[in-house]
Amino acid sequence: MIARLVYNVPVFGWMLKEAIQGSQAAKVLFLINCALIWLLAIVAFGYPAIIIPALALVPTVFVLLILITMG
Repeated sequence: MIARLVYNVPVFGWMLKEAIQGSQAAKVLFLINCALIWLLAIVAFGYPAIIIPALALVPTVFVLLILITMG
C-alpha cells in the first residue's frame, strides 16, 4: 500500500518503480539522477543543500553504530 502511494508521485515514483522492477541500467540511471538532483540543489540553494541530508543521516548512522557495537 505504501509502495503504491510512493509510485503515484509524478516523476520520482515512476523513476523509483523503474529502478526497483527494471534492469540493472535503470538502477544505475536512478542513482545518477539522484546525484544530479542533489548537485542541482547545491547549485541553487548552496550550503543548506549539503548540510540537511547529512543531518538527516545522523540518526541512521547512530542506530547502525549501536547495532554494530551490540554484536
